[in-house]
Amino acid sequence: MERNKNLSGISGIAAFEASIAIEFRKGDRYLCTDASAGRENIRQMQQLARHGAGLATFINRAVRERYAQRLH
Repeated sequence: MERNKNLSGISGIAAFEASIAIEFRKGDRYLCTDASAGRENIRQMQQLARHGAGLATFINRAVRERYAQRLH
């Protein structure tokens, strides 16, 4: 996890982790985190999802089984 900068010094949040939940058409759902898939891969998946093209190909090539958890 990444430490929260806490610039004010009064935040109750110590750390955070970026993640993305992926749901495939067949219903399978997976959670990918910085720790499981890599920070840059998470950022790339978020960008591709917003762009609307290339996400499935990127997951198949770069992430595959590097998910943190299978969601139900």
